Amino acid sequence: MNEEPRQQAPAPAPAWVDAYLERIGATRPSRAGAGALCELQLRHLLTVPFENLSIHLAQDIVLEEQRLVDKIVRDRRGGFCYELNGAFAALLRELGFRVTLLQARVFGDGGRLGIPYDHVALRVETDDGTGPWLADVGFGDHALHPLELEARTEQDDPCGRFRLREAPQGDLDLLRDGSRQFRLELRPRVLADFRAGAWYHRTSPDSHFARSLICSRRTEDGRVTLRGRTLITTVRGERHETELDDDAEVLAAYRDHFGLALTRPPTVRPRG
Repeated sequence: MNEEPRQQAPAPAPAWVDAYLERIGATRPSRAGAGALCELQLRHLLTVPFENLSIHLAQDIVLEEQRLVDKIVRDRRGGFCYELNGAFAALLRELGFRVTLLQARVFGDGGRLGIPYDHVALRVETDDGTGPWLADVGFGDHALHPLELEARTEQDDPCGRFRLREAPQGDLDLLRDGSRQFRLELRPRVLADFRAGAWYHRTSPDSHFARSLICSRRTEDGRVTLRGRTLITTVRGERHETELDDDAEVLAAYRDHFGLALTRPPTVRPRG
């Protein structure tokens, strides 16, 4: 009599998954559903800052999942789009979501499109029959909730009214309150595809990331941003700016508003 083949138990999740969830103040979801995805994205935006400090602190930026996760979880840092969405994708996969990296080009002044691989966003499939979803924790001031990727009608979010519109060559333009944000290509990508884009934003004199310091985080009632030595707080639509006078105040702002323990204030590195 033949024995039934034994089913292998699923491999245990890596230890960093629980540490990542603790970092963003989230609990492990019972299933990979749309509600869980929405909560994870929101918690990430409220906790992990969008920041480009590594560029000006002469720190390496390596687009490998474990390095990105370590930066957020072990080093308690943030990052820019490639880092934040790269790490978030790794977390979602370990929690049972199906995730595909997508490349996008950001619309700049005058509607001019940025370079290829200007931005990375996430196509996320859930196990509850909804979606697919466009998730993004790396575009700075953006939608708080994932957007329905296949919907072409307006989608209301606490940060505005969003809409995905057909664009040339099968791409999609994402609009926020009628203004184009980025052009999304639907072809699947991998992290290594974004190395040239990350290198450009780290080194090019045309990159605003290479020309300025930014650290920004969503709050429960607005946003807090440190741009150089200017602290900008937005509370229920009211914006306030404070110039920080000395290094001690700058370091305190990084610590108190973003949880970043720096030993010296970063300064913009000269290009060339």
